[in-house]
Parts: sequence; C-alpha cells; structure tokens
Amino acid sequence: MNKQLKLAKRPDGMPEADTWTLESNPIPSIEEGQFLVKQHFISLDPAMRGWIREGKSYIPPVELGEVMRAGSVGEVVASKHPGYQVGDFVSGWGGVQQYAVFDGTKSFKVDPNLVPLPVYIGTLGMPGMTAYFGILEVGQIKEGETVLVSGGAGAVGSIVGQIAKLKGCKVVGIAGGPAKCKYMKEELGFDGAIDYKSENMYEAIGRECPDGVDVYFDNVGGEILDAALAHIRMHARIVICGAISQYNNRDDVHGPKNYLALLVNRGTMKGMVVMDYVRDWGKAGQEMGMWMAQGKLRSREDVYEGIDNFYDTFLRLFSGEKKGKLVLKVLED
Repeated sequence: MNKQLKLAKRPDGMPEADTWTLESNPIPSIEEGQFLVKQHFISLDPAMRGWIREGKSYIPPVELGEVMRAGSVGEVVASKHPGYQVGDFVSGWGGVQQYAVFDGTKSFKVDPNLVPLPVYIGTLGMPGMTAYFGILEVGQIKEGETVLVSGGAGAVGSIVGQIAKLKGCKVVGIAGGPAKCKYMKEELGFDGAIDYKSENMYEAIGRECPDGVDVYFDNVGGEILDAALAHIRMHARIVICGAISQYNNRDDVHGPKNYLALLVNRGTMKGMVVMDYVRDWGKAGQEMGMWMAQGKLRSREDVYEGIDNFYDTFLRLFSGEKKGKLVLKVLED
C-alpha cells in the first residue's frame, strides 16, 4: 500500500492538522514511458504554505484532494522508461507519499555514493539552488561587500551566507535564539549574528553593519525587511526570496514602510523564483558539490521520521525548531 497525504481544505492562518488527510491506497501501476519510485525522503519548505493558498502565484496551487506537493528523493523500483532502470536513485517532485510515478520530465538521477540522499533535496536541491542563484545572479555580490541574510540558520539562508563568504563578502545572519546565532558564527563562519527574538533589529543591524548593507537577502519579510531597508548603502540590492513571517497572516501582508530608502540610495528590490534557473541547475550543482568536497560548504539536514508525523514536522518550519534543511523520512524500514 501507498500512504499519501492529500490536501483536504484551504487553511485560514496557520494550517491545522485537518488541513490534510492521510490515506492508504494501492501502489500505482506504471505505463510505457514511466517509472515507479519508492521514496526515501521528502523536502519540507516554507513555500508549502503558499502552495495550498488559492490564488495567483508563481506556481498553480495544490488542488483539494491532490497529494501534497513536495520535492523528494528515492529509488526506482519498477521502470518502463528507457532512461531509468531499477536501482537508480532520482530526485524530483514526488509529493508527500511513499511511492510516486514519474515520466522523466521533472526528475534527475542522483548518486547516493557521493553525498547522503537528503542533501539532494537540500544543499544540492531546490534550497541550495535558490541560495546560489539568488545571491550570485540576483544579488550580484562583489568581494568586500556586506551581506545581510534573514533566516540565516535555515536551509536557504545558511547556504546564502556561506556562498557570500566564499566570494569574499562580510556576512551577517539573522536568526532566532542564541543556539542558532552560535551556529551561524561558529559552524557556518558568518562574521556576525543577530537574534531577532531578543534584540532591537534597527540597533542590532547598525551594530553588526556599521557601514551599511550592500545586499540584503530576505527570507522573512515584515519588520525585519523594514529594519534592513533602513540600513542599505548606495546601490544596494534587496533579494526577495520569501516572507515566512507573513505566510500565515489572517489579515493583510505587512509591506515595507521604509521603501523610500530604495529611492534615496538608488537601490533595487527584486523577487526571485528558483524555477527560472532550472536550465543551469546542473552547472550550479557541480560547483556547489566541488565546494562541499573541498570542505568550503557545509550542509546540514534536520531529519524526522514517518509520513504520519508530517504535520508536527511541518510546524517546525514556522516555530523555528530546526537548523538547516527540514527533511521527512517516509521510507519505512
């Protein structure tokens, strides 16, 4: 049987447990040109909250009754596709279920002997690609610049900061709690850390970035974005990757009040969606894989077990009870 998590209703505010239903259905059969993957791990990402909201976005919403969308990695156990054989490992959009059918258009092969499988849905998957293209292509960082990143201990932010350090930038991360701040400085090598839970953001950014901010990589939105805008330098670049502080609002999203700082400093604010860079994922993955092999890029996955525990694990995206990439192991031993 195939356990599947399906969207049951559209939430108002923070999703509740009954937003999804867990079903057990027969393992699907495959047709010519398809292959069946026994999924080992699925990716949990803040973007999931946006995917279950009805309305226009960069990707169509998950429909009611559909399997919850998620990146995944697993092993091919049956194949009628010439390019995939039983025993191959693949990463793709398998959703929150134990078995998924693919046709090769939204998946790619991975090698579990090079790095652990969860890395392919973390540093070498969508979060890592988001960080890579967001800070290099959109942020256009230059050696010697000051980079501020919110969600600095998370899946995307931790990679953003490390890449910026590799490129010769000063990096300051924002996260919640002393443990995460210690992690950013001692393990990730950031130059400074700000605890948004206990510090005044305007004062703390001024302390850690006394000469101002050249590039702000935003994962959270809200008041932290406002505080960052108050400290930007001339020709600063603001990369809008996410707004996790706003995803569960019941009222209007809180937009930036300090946006005129962009005018005064001739700054730019640009949104980025990693899907726009899919053609170059392979090249980026090779470079990031090389950095990992050289010990220049750290990868951290926070793994929890059991598809039955999806909801409790999902909540960790918004409670801050995680470090690095949040992953759910769905393969039952």
